[in-house]
Amino acid sequence: MKKASMMTTAVLGLSLLFAAGSVHAASKTYTAVDGDTFWKLSKKYSVSVDKLMKANSKIDPLNIYAGLTIVIPTNTTAKAATTVKATAAAAASKVTAQSVTDSAGIIHTFSKQLSVKATAYSGAASENGGWAGLDYFGNQLKVGTVAVDPKVIPLGTKLYITGYSSNGLPTGGMIATASDVGGAIKGNRVDIYLPGTPAEVSKFGIQNIKVFILK
Repeated sequence: MKKASMMTTAVLGLSLLFAAGSVHAASKTYTAVDGDTFWKLSKKYSVSVDKLMKANSKIDPLNIYAGLTIVIPTNTTAKAATTVKATAAAAASKVTAQSVTDSAGIIHTFSKQLSVKATAYSGAASENGGWAGLDYFGNQLKVGTVAVDPKVIPLGTKLYITGYSSNGLPTGGMIATASDVGGAIKGNRVDIYLPGTPAEVSKFGIQNIKVFILK
């Protein structure tokens, strides 16, 4: 919902280690068709966008075309996979007084931490002031683009965001850039770009998240 419309490193316990040990990584290939995106494939095959991007690191997520071969990560043990997914989702980033550690173990120092309301928006022209797929600066919208109130978070600010729940975003948290604005985005509120149609993206709803303003 934007512009024209309203928009710990995780310490995984023994349960995750046990579950992970019972999961055998597997994969299959898929031939892309017109209109495919990693987000759509993540919904179709019940796999996170983060895993899809890692399994297809040489593919530009903004250039998926018909005939392209895409690797789809899968798990052979559905029950174990569900356990791993649930445990990972419950994990949060580790935060100290001056830094936050992401799920990959990378430490990010921050100057300020905010508790905000988050919505999501698509690349549709109707949600972008008539400019389909572009942010405030004219850059292509991508995962990590966030619309903010510049009075609260200056445009261009690098952010670390965590606490959201969405298959279309990296698991656990993500680095983002405040590079967009919206008429309804005022105060402690942000709007997160998600690939997909307005109807698909609207399922994100309104969520309470943490935003760290990085140094």
